[in-house]
Amino acid sequence: MMDFMGLMKQAQQFQEKMAEAQLELDQTVVEGEAGGGLVKVTLTAKGAMKSISIDPSLVKPEEKSILEDLIVTAHMQARAKADEAMAEKMKAMTGGLQLPAGLKLPF
Repeated sequence: MMDFMGLMKQAQQFQEKMAEAQLELDQTVVEGEAGGGLVKVTLTAKGAMKSISIDPSLVKPEEKSILEDLIVTAHMQARAKADEAMAEKMKAMTGGLQLPAGLKLPF
């Protein structure tokens, strides 16, 4: 049977590895495109939108940057709602069990 201190040390090592993985995901950037490159979206690996590019042929040129900004803002709002929904689901799954401060699940 593993002693309590050994278990705590393993939990701390796991938490450090998870924090490193989260940082790595924040720094990894991916790009998706549609319509043969007419629309491009850049996200972090964690799903945070960094930018969007819409070919001018799809919109009025003077409104292009406004449309791109509105889409990024809408994505951020949807992402925040998704994070809230995930937090509620995790709370329900853990029966309200409080995780140690700083310990975040990889979802």
